[in-house]
Amino acid sequence: GRPALGAAALGYLRGASWLAALWAAAAAANLVFTVSDVLGQPAGEIVTGSELSSYVGQLPQGTALMLVVLITVVVALLSRTTTSPAAAFGLLALALVALLPAPLTGHSASAANHSVAVTGVALHVAAVAPWVGGLAVLAAHALAGRDGLGVMAARFSRTALWCYLIVGASGLVNVIARLPDPAQLLSTDYGRLALGKIVGFALLGWFGWWHRERTLPRIERRETGAFARFASAEAAVMAATMGLAVALARTAPPAPAEVESSVKSLIGYDLPPEVGPVRLATLWQFDFFFAALVVVLGFVYVAGVVRLRRRGDSWPLGRTVSWFVGLLTIVAVTETGVARYAPILFSVHMVQHMVLSMLTPIFLVVGAPVTLALRALKPARVRGDRGPREWLTAFLHSRYVSFVAHPGVATIIFVASTFALYFTPLFESAMRNHLGHIAMMVHFLVSGSLFYWVLIGVDPAPHKLPYPGRLILLFVTMPFHAFFGIALMNLGAPLARGWYTAVHPDWGTPVLQDQHTGGAIAWGFGEIPTFIVLIFLAFQWFFDDQRRARREDRRADRAAARGEPSAADDELAAYNARLARLARREEERGK
Repeated sequence: GRPALGAAALGYLRGASWLAALWAAAAAANLVFTVSDVLGQPAGEIVTGSELSSYVGQLPQGTALMLVVLITVVVALLSRTTTSPAAAFGLLALALVALLPAPLTGHSASAANHSVAVTGVALHVAAVAPWVGGLAVLAAHALAGRDGLGVMAARFSRTALWCYLIVGASGLVNVIARLPDPAQLLSTDYGRLALGKIVGFALLGWFGWWHRERTLPRIERRETGAFARFASAEAAVMAATMGLAVALARTAPPAPAEVESSVKSLIGYDLPPEVGPVRLATLWQFDFFFAALVVVLGFVYVAGVVRLRRRGDSWPLGRTVSWFVGLLTIVAVTETGVARYAPILFSVHMVQHMVLSMLTPIFLVVGAPVTLALRALKPARVRGDRGPREWLTAFLHSRYVSFVAHPGVATIIFVASTFALYFTPLFESAMRNHLGHIAMMVHFLVSGSLFYWVLIGVDPAPHKLPYPGRLILLFVTMPFHAFFGIALMNLGAPLARGWYTAVHPDWGTPVLQDQHTGGAIAWGFGEIPTFIVLIFLAFQWFFDDQRRARREDRRADRAAARGEPSAADDELAAYNARLARLARREEERGK
């Protein structure tokens, strides 16, 4: 049957339900009191009047708080009935989403380089929550004297290290984005608060190191109170640091020295000079999200290969090269001048789209990251428990993956989502919001990876097509991208007219003409991935036949050693008998 949570885990989940309910109530109260403060009216009048609905519907801050209320209410209700680890993990992800709306509509959205600031805040908040919350649950578990504290502490230590690195990197990026002059760390209130937070953060890092070196071994020896005494001191420093973080979030950063242009307020930087091949290659544009993604994916992959090599296992060099070629293509379209020109020129944006959805995934799936993870990750220490390897295995065998990885579903997602995005208002909404833009780019990457996983993936998959079926799927799918390009080339009115009109450079071609160029790029680009996939399929088919032949030879050798007819002999005998029967039938008809 389906795995179920233990009694202690269910207790924590029920506690999370009450905390989510309090969170929802606090967010609702914050919404009411914010409107009351802005309008200067009593809270009672705000609740009974129409001002609250106007604030929620017209201002991003109001919409953000209402989203928090709705999501946390859902988490509170579902936490009362959830009993499986997978459902609990889903509620955790939903709670992390509820953390994002409020901070992302604050000062980050109006920072000079708001694309970097918004991404930094999102990563910052998403990493702080499991770090702080994990420590609280771990301390409660220790104080209650329950079993399994050693396993929990070791896992939390690894999780906390990743959270610490993410929080540190994102916090540093946020400070640099808001305080371009280092002297402002001492000359402004925002800078002094940031400096205090940096000091507190360094202390937390020292506590984490001490915990890993001294406390974990004592917990393994089951020394009473070892963790509880340490956690109380760490929690005090963490609370002070969180207080500084809250004050920092409520403090406006220094205003820019010069007035921003309308285009800079939309894209975060001034209009670049006229586009050209050299500028596309040299005018680099730092995108924090994709830079962090590439670094993490590269580091984790190398760590997996190194672990295999230290264990004495081999890993094909071609897969490693393919993986890093895929990462290099991500860098080529998200960190270079391509990323700088993509928000203002649809044709350059289409290059981004085509590379991320049709070229990058080919090399990533051939790199076989799931197979590497399954071989490199160690099983859980406690039998029946779930570590990273068990979670990955459960995910691969889930009904959700079985559904989306079906060749028909993966193809529909790959093809139909492109039309649904560009020919609806979703495209303009994604271009106007940095997180929406990131979500769009990630969708390109994920949908392409899903399709090519079905087509040429090395990793285990719920549904494996025979090689003739893969060729048919490839030749059936690719014309749809040509149709998409032709549809763009025949546009009578621009897509996302409001956005491209607002950011259109003086040196650029007319918006509609540029979008026709983007359609031509989409139409012609499909030949490149099709050719690459055909090469990979040809090699995979050839080596698969070689493996089958060697397997049959070994089976025949074993059968000969036992003095038995081999499977090939049986098949040949059956084939000859069938031919003999057909010959006799023809002779009988002739008579």
